[in-house]
Amino acid sequence: MDWKQAWSTTATTTNTALDALAPMCAPFAARWDREAERRTQLRTPENLKALMKAQRQHIAAQSNLRLARSLREKARASSNGPLSKERRAARAALRATRADVKATGTGLKAARRDYPATLTARAVQTHAAHAVPGGLATWLMTEATHTLTVWPASVSAGLIGLNVAGLWLGRRQPSVRLDDGMSAEERRLASRLDPSFWVQNADARGLSGTVPTPAKLTPAGLISHVRLDGRWTPKTFRAKADEIRALLGARTDLRMEITSGSHGDRATITLRTRSAADGIDLNGWTPGAPWGVDTVTGEPVMVPLGRRMLVAGTSGSGKSWSTRALLAEGSEAEDHRLVVIDPKRVEAMNWQHRARTAITPDEVLEVTDDLVAEMHERLALIPRGQDVIAISAERPRITVFVDEGAEVIAMAATPRARPTKEDPGDPDWGRIMENLRTLARMARAAEIILIWATQKPTMDRNGGIDPQISAQITYRAALALSTSGESRVVFGEDATEKGWHAHELPMPGVAMLRFGPKAKPHPISTRAFSPADVIALPDRPTWHRESSRPSGTTLRLVKESATPTAATASAPASAVAETNRDRVLRAVHDGARTLRDITDRTGINKGTVSREIKALASTGALRKTDDGGLTADEAA
Repeated sequence: MDWKQAWSTTATTTNTALDALAPMCAPFAARWDREAERRTQLRTPENLKALMKAQRQHIAAQSNLRLARSLREKARASSNGPLSKERRAARAALRATRADVKATGTGLKAARRDYPATLTARAVQTHAAHAVPGGLATWLMTEATHTLTVWPASVSAGLIGLNVAGLWLGRRQPSVRLDDGMSAEERRLASRLDPSFWVQNADARGLSGTVPTPAKLTPAGLISHVRLDGRWTPKTFRAKADEIRALLGARTDLRMEITSGSHGDRATITLRTRSAADGIDLNGWTPGAPWGVDTVTGEPVMVPLGRRMLVAGTSGSGKSWSTRALLAEGSEAEDHRLVVIDPKRVEAMNWQHRARTAITPDEVLEVTDDLVAEMHERLALIPRGQDVIAISAERPRITVFVDEGAEVIAMAATPRARPTKEDPGDPDWGRIMENLRTLARMARAAEIILIWATQKPTMDRNGGIDPQISAQITYRAALALSTSGESRVVFGEDATEKGWHAHELPMPGVAMLRFGPKAKPHPISTRAFSPADVIALPDRPTWHRESSRPSGTTLRLVKESATPTAATASAPASAVAETNRDRVLRAVHDGARTLRDITDRTGINKGTVSREIKALASTGALRKTDDGGLTADEAA
C-alpha cells in the first residue's frame, strides 16, 4: 500500500472517529450557541443606556455614602452627647444613603443581566482566571527548581483546548452516508435523524437534551440510538412519540417503536419502513409450514401443537385467516383430532369435513361434557413416572378451538328454562364454562388442548376472556387490537413497558406472539388461509366419544362419506353406528317414560336428550301421554 492509500485510510478513519464524537459534543455546542445568541439579542442600545444610567446612579449613591460617613465622624467630634441633634441627623443620613446604595446596586445587577457581556468575553475572563495564575505558577516553580515545570500551564491550556475542541466538534457536520438501497422516504427520514438536523430543531419540539446516532438501515427499517441527558429517561422519551413523529415528518400510519436502549440513558427509535417478510409467500398451507414470518429478523415462526393458546384480534384484523393454519395442522395427522366450538356458526361450517363442530348450546354442552369425561378417563390411564399420556390413533391429541369466546361465555350465562309437566326444560348451561375451565386447568396431561379466540380481549362482564382460562394460557397471540388496555389483558401488565403494543399493529394479518421470557415483541406476518382453502382440504376422521362404552374400549372415530363403501353397504344394520336419536327412541321402546329414565338408560346428557325428544316429537315418532310420560308411536 503506497502513501496515498495510507493517507486515504487514515483520513477515512479520522473522519469516522470525528463523526462518532460529534453527536456527543453537539448538545454542548448547541447550548453554547443558544446562550451566545441570547446574550447578543439582549445587547441592544436601549439596554446599554439603562446600564450606563444604573452605573451612574450607583456611583452617585456610593459617593453620597462616603459623604454621609464623613458627616457622621464630624458630628461625633463636635458633640459628646449621642442623642444630640447633629449626631442623630448624621445617623439618619447614613441609613438613607446605605439604603440608596443597596437599591442602586440591585438596579445595576438587573441592568447587567439585561445587557450581559458576550459569551466569548465571559469565556476569556473565565479562562484568564486560571491561565494567568497557572502561567505565574509555572514561572515561579521553574525559577525555584531550575527545571522546567509545565503542568500548571499545561492544565490551563488543556482546559482551553477542550472548550475550543468541544465547540468545533459540536458544530461539525457529520458526513452521513445514506445506503443506496434506501427509498426516497427512508432517505428523508434518515436525513432528519442526522444529529445536526435533530439538535437544531429538537428544542422547538421540546426534545432538547436528546441526540440520535445516524440512522442504520436494517431488513425491518431504520434504527437510531438516542442519547438522553439527565432530564430524560426512556419512559419520558417514549411519551414524546407525537413530537418525535412531527420532528421526523413521518407518516401517521408508519409504525414507530421507541424502546429502552442498551444503557439507562439510551433509547432506540425504530421506523418500520420495510418488512423482513417482504417477498415471502404466506398464502395457503402445507403440513409443517410455519405459522408466520418475523418481520424484523425474517425467521419463520412456528407454533408447536399441544400448547394452550389465546388468539385475540379485533374485527377485520385477520384472526380467522391466521388461525386456520393452526387448525389444519391440528387435524391433519392420524393421531390428531379437531373440535370446533363456534356459536356464530360461520367458521364451524368450514371444518365439518375434518372436525367435530358444536354450534347450538345443546351441542356445545354435549361436546364439552364428552371432553371432560374423556379427560378423566385418560388421566386415569397415565402410567406412573409420566406426566402426559402418549398420543396414538386410538387416543389422539384433541385440539379444541373456541371461536368466539365472548359468545360462549354469553351462552353459558343464558337463563335456563325450568322443567314442567309438558316440557323437560333446559339443562344447566353454566356447565359449559365449568367444563371449559376444567379442560384449561387439567386437560393438558390428557392431550386435550384448548385454543381460545376472541374479538373482545377483556375480562369484564361482556368480555371475551375468562380469568380462570386466561391464567392457564402459555401461548398468547394478538393481531390488531383496539386499545392499550386490551394489549395488557392479552400480554400482561408489563405489555406497554416491554413493547407489546398490539393496538398499534396494522391490519390485516400482522400479529405478535408471546410465549416465554425470551420472546420479543416483533410483528409477525401470519399465514393467510381462506375458507375456500379449508373446504378444499381432504376429509379427516372426526372425534366422538361413546359415553356409555365400557372401560377399556376405544373411542369411536367417524368419517362421513358422501357414498357408502361396499363394506358399509353389505354390513348388517346392527353394525352401523347408532345415533343419539336412535338410542333415545330405543330407550322409549324399552319402557323409559321420563327424561331422567332416558338419561339413565342411554348415558347421554340431559340437554342432548331434551333436544332429541323435541325432534322426535315433531316428527310424530314420540308423543306425550295424559300423565306427562313419553310413549313411542308404534307406526313410526
